[in-house]
Amino acid sequence: MSDTSIQSAAEASNRVRRKPKKLQLLTTLSGRQTMILGLIGMGAFFGLWEIAHLMTAEEAKRFLPSPISVVQALTALIQEKNFMADVGISAYRIFGSFFIACVIAVPLGILMGCFAPIRALINPVISGARYLPAASFIPLLLVWFGPTDSQKMALLILGVVFFLIALILDNTEAVATELVEAAQTMGASRWEIMVNVVGRAASPAIVDSMRNMIAVAYTYLVIAEIVAAQDGIGAVMMRAGRFLKVDVIMAGILAIGIMGVLTDIVFRAAAYYAFPWNRKRQG
Repeated sequence: MSDTSIQSAAEASNRVRRKPKKLQLLTTLSGRQTMILGLIGMGAFFGLWEIAHLMTAEEAKRFLPSPISVVQALTALIQEKNFMADVGISAYRIFGSFFIACVIAVPLGILMGCFAPIRALINPVISGARYLPAASFIPLLLVWFGPTDSQKMALLILGVVFFLIALILDNTEAVATELVEAAQTMGASRWEIMVNVVGRAASPAIVDSMRNMIAVAYTYLVIAEIVAAQDGIGAVMMRAGRFLKVDVIMAGILAIGIMGVLTDIVFRAAAYYAFPWNRKRQG
């Protein structure tokens, strides 16, 4: 190949390399770009929803209300039906049960990740329990606790705790062995290594696992609140279903979605400020 051909190929390669790409692999976006694209995505979603409503036959429009109708129904619930009290009760059930699940899962997952005999003893039970549908425990929980808040919170705990243990186990095992070996060389005890080395190194990933699993807890909220419930978002939705008030049902779904987004923002903010060394990796 001649020098001219090589030079031409190099120049063509450089032009391709310099050409901006809209969809590059493994790149990050600025906060402004992320916000703009997020708003575009939300606008497209609600636009498609509105189009679907307009294309629905007039006699069936009540079964697919427009976004504005759903927002109006949510506003009416808040202003006239004391809906915020139901939101507060649902939030208590979600966060209370998730706190208990974390109290169980975090130390157990770290212990299993640090000590192979404990992992070998417990992991088969945890692995099997992950495949049991939490909703199948409803009859048993009703027998044990009756139609109480304890029954509903127990269902929410069962829905997330086994998965959370498995995730925290993986987070713990992902800690670099060099950190543990260095701590052992400096004479740290097993407790100090587990808490101050492994626990701290895995904490950003553990918080991220908690953020993902509380989203799963939200998916069980309506299931927990449709059985013998007098209050909560799920109970409001079930009462609306008896009278075919689809706008109210969708308003309840919207409320749960808003709660979930706010919860996710809180977890992200907490991780951002609690683990500043992890910000670059979060991107």
